[in-house]
Amino acid sequence: MSLALVVLMIGLQSQPQPDTSEVKELMRLESVWNEAHEKGDVSALEKLWADDLEVTVPRMPVMAKPDVLGFARSGRMKFQRYQTSDLKVRVYGDAAVVSGRLQRTRTLNDKTVNDDWRFTKLYIRREGRWQVVAFHASEAAQP
Repeated sequence: MSLALVVLMIGLQSQPQPDTSEVKELMRLESVWNEAHEKGDVSALEKLWADDLEVTVPRMPVMAKPDVLGFARSGRMKFQRYQTSDLKVRVYGDAAVVSGRLQRTRTLNDKTVNDDWRFTKLYIRREGRWQVVAFHASEAAQP
């Protein structure tokens, strides 16, 4: 066996090997996340967010689940658009990383704001259910 083939085989073994059903479920949860933000469905978000959730987004302090739930319940921010694209899903056993682009339009304090972010979410499967434990976003690079 050639050295190149051995290196290729070792590399393939260390790559995530997602089950198609897991990827489909995570993509479904991404849709639930987006729709819940657009509709202001705090109940759906609360189910998606693990108790140890940490959210890091531009121009905001790092927030834990009680912080983001309180903010979501306040109704101070309304989303007119919450759209993701360029999604990449990687599954590592009971952990998964979803990354992509998030474009959203929101109203906060009677001011309309457009965001164009790159994001990463870390999902953990606990008791058979996927939940987000970390969400990080940063400004997308502009052409």
